[in-house]
Amino acid sequence: MTRRPGKTAGGRRAAPAGERSGGEGGRAPDAAGGLRDRADGLAGADPFEELRRRIDAIDHRVVALLNERAGHAITLGRIKKERGLTIYQPAREEEVLRNVQESNAGPLEDAALRRLFERIIDESRRIERVATAGTEETAGPERAREPGPEDPAASSD
Repeated sequence: MTRRPGKTAGGRRAAPAGERSGGEGGRAPDAAGGLRDRADGLAGADPFEELRRRIDAIDHRVVALLNERAGHAITLGRIKKERGLTIYQPAREEEVLRNVQESNAGPLEDAALRRLFERIIDESRRIERVATAGTEETAGPERAREPGPEDPAASSD
């Protein structure tokens, strides 16, 4: 098997020394190269609750970034429509997936990131279609949702 430059045998990008976030079983590299418990940096707080709080804060940032990305997808969908391009662009989607995997320093595996981004791309494509199917008045981000199966407005077709 041939590895891409900068990738480890597990398929992850080899991170520079100051960038490593991996470690083993909740342990992080310390300045001396050994491992310390991740909770050590949580002085005075219950480590369990503090880590949950940090994860919640990260989740809020992820949601904001996904919504920003969706806004750009809507704009791109409109440009594609103006230019007579199809929304589905398989070569571009593969490029996005490759870029994501190449930037991965772990601990998530490349395959896990690929699955996550395939779903993000699916939703981006869907929102592009919805946004370009309606009029300018109904195609804004707040209107770009299709009814789901649990939505009473959804058809049973």
